[in-house]
Amino acid sequence: MNKKELVDQVSENTGYHKKEIKEVLDGIADAITESLSNGEKVQLVGFGTFEVSKRAAREGRNPQTGKKIKIAARKVPKFRPGKALKDKVQ
Repeated sequence: MNKKELVDQVSENTGYHKKEIKEVLDGIADAITESLSNGEKVQLVGFGTFEVSKRAAREGRNPQTGKKIKIAARKVPKFRPGKALKDKVQ
């Protein structure tokens, strides 16, 4: 499901206009992104938790040449599904 399909389905389920749903989804995504960039955790009870994880520096290989390369440490976003979401999917 892509964003347009999600907007269509939420609009169908709630009766709100697609434009309003799109603005709300954009606002939610912006708020989560901003919180994660500030190092904060975002927890949506029943759905899951978004947080930033630190990935350590490591050594890798260029698959074309086989040459060793250094991969720098970095922060990556991470999502852990909540119990309700896990149960619903199974």
